[in-house]
Amino acid sequence: MAYNGWTNYSTWRINLEIFDCFDISEYGLDLEDKSAVADFLKDTAHDIVMVSTAEGLAKDYAEAFMQDVNWYEIATNMTADVA
Repeated sequence: MAYNGWTNYSTWRINLEIFDCFDISEYGLDLEDKSAVADFLKDTAHDIVMVSTAEGLAKDYAEAFMQDVNWYEIATNMTADVA
């Protein structure tokens, strides 16, 4: 279900809370390769969320929430801002 112009709530929220003001051009990625950028964003968000989430149920919910994120959509949006 779409949310605020994004694929879903998870995508919108991760983009807003983790990647707002994130400058993708600082990481030396090939911005034409959206799949590689999406993988980088997924790994980055996972590292940020998992560092701040204790073991147990909260961590399980955080991981499940992040599985619903459309990483390719965030990558496409972010690289369009750089171009």
